Amino acid sequence: MARNKFDVDERLESPFRWEHLKRAGRSIAKHKYKMLLSLVLSALASVATLYIPKITQWVLDEAVPNKDAAMIGRMALLFVGVISLSIVFTVIRSRMMAHVSQEIIYDIRSDLFAHLQKLPFNYYDSRPAGKILVRVINYVNSVSDILSNGIINMIMDIINLVFILVFMYSTDATLATVIVAGLPIFVSIIILIKPRQRKAWQNQSNKNSNYNAYLAESIDGVRVSQLFVRQEVNISIMERLATACRQAWLRAVKISNCVWLSSETMTQLVLTFLYIAGVYWMGGGRMVSFGVILAMGQYVSRFWQPITNLANIYNSFVNNIAYLERIFETMDEPVVVDDAPDAETLPEISGEVDFEDVTFAYEEGVNVLEHMNLHVNAGESIALVGPTGAGKSTVINTLCRFYNLNGGRILLHDQNGGVHDISKVTLHSLRSQLGIMLQDSFIFSGTLMDNIRYGRLDATDAEVKEAARRVRADELIRKMPKGYQTEIKERGSNLSQGERQLVAFARTLLSNPAILILDEATSSIDTQTEKLLQEGIAEMLKGRTSIIVAHRLSTIKNCDKILYISHKGIAEMGSHEELMQKRGLYYQLYTAQVQEEAA
Repeated sequence: MARNKFDVDERLESPFRWEHLKRAGRSIAKHKYKMLLSLVLSALASVATLYIPKITQWVLDEAVPNKDAAMIGRMALLFVGVISLSIVFTVIRSRMMAHVSQEIIYDIRSDLFAHLQKLPFNYYDSRPAGKILVRVINYVNSVSDILSNGIINMIMDIINLVFILVFMYSTDATLATVIVAGLPIFVSIIILIKPRQRKAWQNQSNKNSNYNAYLAESIDGVRVSQLFVRQEVNISIMERLATACRQAWLRAVKISNCVWLSSETMTQLVLTFLYIAGVYWMGGGRMVSFGVILAMGQYVSRFWQPITNLANIYNSFVNNIAYLERIFETMDEPVVVDDAPDAETLPEISGEVDFEDVTFAYEEGVNVLEHMNLHVNAGESIALVGPTGAGKSTVINTLCRFYNLNGGRILLHDQNGGVHDISKVTLHSLRSQLGIMLQDSFIFSGTLMDNIRYGRLDATDAEVKEAARRVRADELIRKMPKGYQTEIKERGSNLSQGERQLVAFARTLLSNPAILILDEATSSIDTQTEKLLQEGIAEMLKGRTSIIVAHRLSTIKNCDKILYISHKGIAEMGSHEELMQKRGLYYQLYTAQVQEEAA
């Protein structure tokens, strides 16, 4: 199923497993002492309030008939004391659990973000950013409360039920049995509702995820939408997604409210039967006082309140199970591009590279590269040209090990003559020696200085400025209001595309890589700027292995080798002069481009 579309519901890869709760318990266990103290405080507050019906009974059955004003005064003070004590314990407990809840959010979100940092490119290729963001933000917020307060409240309500039963049966066992009689009916209703409720909230989760995915996509593409006057169409799509989200939520709430409605109905029915039975027995000569009936009436609400709370907690639990499943589904995504168990640190490389019988496919069964062989000498400049989709960027992606190979291997030579398979070295030691500039020049929010220093945090200001000077970005930056301290907006929106590429190029050069990789690096720079850039990087390429993908063939004429990538491999290879003499694919591409530029 295509998961990378905003209007396609996600499907859980596996049904809910109780192991999910055990995993969530790891975050809870870190705060077990605070939660235990919170539980004790809740228990003390609950037990204290259970004496209120007893106080009512004592006043009505003893103090009032005996006209004992002193006893009424003592009972009033006791009543105020019990309420005050309960409030103090509850406030302390609430503040403590608020901290625990935020710490659980921090733990889960940190683990989730750390895992997302390790996931390979193909994970992000197949999912909209909005569907990933909703898991990190919305879902984690939702489950944190049920994992903190929800668990405490569940345990507390169970304890409350035990205490209430003790108080009820010690007051009047027969009336207590009347109160408890409705419980089996209520449990049966819960069992019947559970499957529909979980399915409804999973559906609501899907619709909410779709809504967020389209919202994120629309914000990113707002300029294109306005350019093509797509606002009305986009609004209609959003309205459709919002309607689906609303309808799914209303259906889920409707089913969930059946739990609450059943609880409230049972409370009122039991209370009615209690008063009928109490009055009947009192009139029939059974020794049931008015104070006992009134006290038991208060115990009805106190007995069914924890039942209602447990039903609500169960409600929230079922609702959040769908979110918890999504979170752990993300955490369970395999990190297929990772360090091997016995991975070694790649020594300082010379720049010599070998592709041996390399086969690669983004999708199973559709090879982009097939049995490709290539040797690159240290310090050699290699250019990759060819039609769109032929596999030029794929060659770079496999060298950087953004994806795993389907066959063959890529070898790097160190400065001592050693040879290393990139699949058997650590990713950090590999990528730290590669200077990569991709087609999409991503600029982060922050200062220009921070953006250039992004890949080498220990670089001095002078080194940052030198890198910018070599790519001819220094003059541009100095003209800005605050120079290198100019604040850049999100995605570099206050820079032109060409300016963003110049900054990104300075960032790449600053890392001082052994192998310099440029993937369509000058595609959005005007001709005059590109000439300055070529002058700036000419010396940087000397003595350094470079692999360049360029759509302007005039910029790679001086490369040592030019590879024409086509038909799942290298169709032609040679210098510019050699390939022009062959009058083959490269010759056709070059002459066509020259004629186009001249037209």
